[in-house]
Amino acid sequence: MGLMQRLSLIFKSKASRALDSAEDPRETLDYSYERQLDMLQQMRRGVADVATSRKRLELQAQGLQRSAAKLEQQAKQALDQNREDLAREALSRRAGVMSQLAELQVQHDQLKGEENRLVDASRRLEAKVQAFRTRKETIKASYSAAEAETKVGEALSGISEEMGDVGMAMERAEDKVASMQARSGALDELMASGALEDLSASSDPLQAELDRTSGTSQVDAELARLRGELDSGGPPAALEAPEEKR
Repeated sequence: MGLMQRLSLIFKSKASRALDSAEDPRETLDYSYERQLDMLQQMRRGVADVATSRKRLELQAQGLQRSAAKLEQQAKQALDQNREDLAREALSRRAGVMSQLAELQVQHDQLKGEENRLVDASRRLEAKVQAFRTRKETIKASYSAAEAETKVGEALSGISEEMGDVGMAMERAEDKVASMQARSGALDELMASGALEDLSASSDPLQAELDRTSGTSQVDAELARLRGELDSGGPPAALEAPEEKR
């Protein structure tokens, strides 16, 4: 296979797939049904045209029959008046009229046969169109149902993927919360043990100064008490020494 043939085959394959994806079978079925209705309408118009021509021939035949009857009556009157020449002329003209009437009858029979064939064909076509319409609606309903199921499946698939992403995000959030809680607990333990200074306690300069002054006042009061005891000659209470082990 040559290069051009391969390229042509690839192009046709891609074009066919593109048409399949873009084509809606329901639209194609509706279009085919409309075409069949047009054909049925044309056939019905054909039947109507043939019937009109047949009716026109019947009217002409009725006129010729009236002319033939009139000429026959004139021939009888001529014979009553002993005018054989006029009777012959009337009968001669009547023969011409009857010849035309015979030709019209042949044409009428032909049109009648054509009309009957068209009527039968029209009925068969109408039955086929109705059968196609029923099948068309069935196929369209099946296609719509399949399309809906496909969309539901795609939606469920998308939801599953999205829920998977949400689940992963929730796991990451839970891990982060647990990490932050563990860090907060560790900091609380360190501050409680004194290993970590609570910076929030000295964040207020005024409160820090008041705490420092209060501590100094307590120390001064304790020193004054000790000096008073010394000045009064009372020795301070001896600290009990721990007993020696024997």
